[in-house]
Amino acid sequence: MKRTIGILGGMGPEATAYFFELIIKNTKAEKDQEHIPVIIYSNPEVPPRTDAILEKGESPLPYLLEGARVLRQAGADFIVMPCVTAHYFLNEIMAGEKAPFLSLLNETLLYTLRKMPELKKAGLISSTGTLKSRLFHDAFAKEKIEVFGPEDEEQEQVMEAIFGKQGIKAGFSSGRPKEIIQGVAKTLIKRGAEAVIAGCTEVPLVLKQEDIKVPFIEPLQILAEVSIVWAGYELKS
Repeated sequence: MKRTIGILGGMGPEATAYFFELIIKNTKAEKDQEHIPVIIYSNPEVPPRTDAILEKGESPLPYLLEGARVLRQAGADFIVMPCVTAHYFLNEIMAGEKAPFLSLLNETLLYTLRKMPELKKAGLISSTGTLKSRLFHDAFAKEKIEVFGPEDEEQEQVMEAIFGKQGIKAGFSSGRPKEIIQGVAKTLIKRGAEAVIAGCTEVPLVLKQEDIKVPFIEPLQILAEVSIVWAGYELKS
């Protein structure tokens, strides 16, 4: 059975585009007609998720509910969110809008257990909202995997690299933002990380597997591959 993928995006637009590209590149297809029908709702006006989690800004929930509604009415059979921090609100979205969702967190954990069954300690590079809300910490703790993030000062640099005026969300995927993210990843490895999790969807834009000596867990790649299978298509080998 073939299904249409709905992408609830815009958080940020480049991460949404990157996720769509991952779906295209990982689908077994030899011509246009063999690719997956995808509906993208990219709303960059969704308020900052970290601000809401830290009780410093407007809740994104109404915007996310509206986005899910638009996708469902447009014909999406299931919905994915290429934004880690937005998963803080996933249960509320699912309660308010009865649409099937694929959880980036759950799929990342399942992938990790399958591919790295011996993993005991993982470093996390993410937004402060994801870090403070312990989305990955709590999900992985159920399987006795310890997740830890950068020190406070390092986390401030991560936020600057992602959200700053010359950060990744502003379109800068080289230079200082790249140096910061790669530097933090290597610091986490020195502190005992046996793998590094890209806990923010902008991280893979500047950090790749070849940059570090431990496994790089990339939730967007994982979610894209699971989405392809859920849609009833084959993965490119």
